[in-house]
Amino acid sequence: MTAATIAPAASRLLRLELRHNAMAWLLPVVIGLFWLTTYRKDMAMPPMWNLRAAGLQSGAVLDFAVPVTGAAAWMASREVRHRVTDQVTITARPRWARLLAPWVATTIWAMVAYLGCVAVLYGVTAHQASWGGPLWWPAVVAAASLPAFSALGFVLGTFLPSRFTAPLAAIAAFFLLALSTELIHGSQSAWQISPIVTGPWDLGPQAGVAVFYPFAPDLCIAQMTFLVGVTVALLGVPALPAGSAGRAVRLAAACLTGAALLAAGTAVGLAGTGTMDAHGMIDIPALHDAADDQPLRFTPVCSDTTIPVCLNPAYAGFLPATTDALAPLLNQLAGLPGAPDRILQVGVTYQQDTGNGVIIRQDGPRSGATPSTAHLVFPEQLPEPSMTADQMASQLAESFAPDLVARVIGNGRGTSQAQNAVARALLTAAGLPDVVDRTASTGTGRSDGPGGADASGQPDVAPGTPAYAAAERFAALPASARHAWLVQHLAALRAGRITPAQIP
Repeated sequence: MTAATIAPAASRLLRLELRHNAMAWLLPVVIGLFWLTTYRKDMAMPPMWNLRAAGLQSGAVLDFAVPVTGAAAWMASREVRHRVTDQVTITARPRWARLLAPWVATTIWAMVAYLGCVAVLYGVTAHQASWGGPLWWPAVVAAASLPAFSALGFVLGTFLPSRFTAPLAAIAAFFLLALSTELIHGSQSAWQISPIVTGPWDLGPQAGVAVFYPFAPDLCIAQMTFLVGVTVALLGVPALPAGSAGRAVRLAAACLTGAALLAAGTAVGLAGTGTMDAHGMIDIPALHDAADDQPLRFTPVCSDTTIPVCLNPAYAGFLPATTDALAPLLNQLAGLPGAPDRILQVGVTYQQDTGNGVIIRQDGPRSGATPSTAHLVFPEQLPEPSMTADQMASQLAESFAPDLVARVIGNGRGTSQAQNAVARALLTAAGLPDVVDRTASTGTGRSDGPGGADASGQPDVAPGTPAYAAAERFAALPASARHAWLVQHLAALRAGRITPAQIP
């Protein structure tokens, strides 16, 4: 056959395989799996590119790998199942080249469906997201897994031709992915090479990752290298037996398979050297770009409240609910000595703890360390279940408000009962009585001193005490009266010269 006839013949063969490929019949199942297990889950998350991309990679690999492995195994064993091996052996094409056609067709169908799913998910996210752009590395890793698992099914179907090979291969692919994460301990593990791993496995998807710092593609690069190496090695295996191809082709396949295995092994070794960096991503020294350690430049989006609340633009959708939750308290504190000029959202830092634990801390000084700015961390930046904007704002107010009040009124060892009474009154007037009542009812507060605030910064005021009665009186005053009294007496209150009886 000449070069002029090989290309048209190959294209005709590919068209026939595409028309009769089993993967085409599985597309509705695959798309249904993607919608049920990946798309719906991603849409339930906040519209942030980092969360949606991580969910896409881990979910799509599982959704597509199992069907494509089974379909490839079914197509590769077709000649033996139909008992036409002797008839097709006499064709001009080598057996290895002939068997590649169904693998290519299977992979094409799977890739077309996957790209369509990515287009829909990323298209919706682009419409919803307030900042940033698509993260393509996770999507590319998931795409690279499709030829790899198709090649796995292709090899199994070629060497173990049976009607039972396809379902068993699909089941094996599922357990291979599901069990690949069981041996991950900590952030330094070669098993992170699994394509369903998007970062430190014990950390899970985090909204704060790749928001304040660039996305580090170290792990994705290693996974891509591994998947490409595995794909090439698997495709070269059927060409090795005698009679599968000519001597030159077999020698080339052997060399290519060896090189691919070396590349895959190198990728596994690189993944084993990775550790979780301070920004919650996997840092592989040989692949890491120092530019990814520099913070992203962005202009915060701020509210028009008396004390502006400024958030990362990726969290712009949460700004209205956040300002609504904090505004009643901010209106009382604005203009008082010690009150911040603005409230700024900051990132968090991550540190691997013993075993599989992860320590998460606020990045930068705490709220009382910067004179003009108070720093806050969103609950969504912590390992918590995904919440709606209102739920997140409510939880943020409950966790941040006591610290903000303590910053203005004063806290620490020796805090007076009058300070605690005023703090409780301000929280109650802001619609956050549960913050202080929870501590009193559970008894979890630890006093820093006589009558002091507990360790969490929440005012420790017991019912029936003069401080409790003073808090009730002060909370019942009009907001303007409370603010005027604090402007005149805050210095004396912080110095401990005010008693509960002197609080109006």
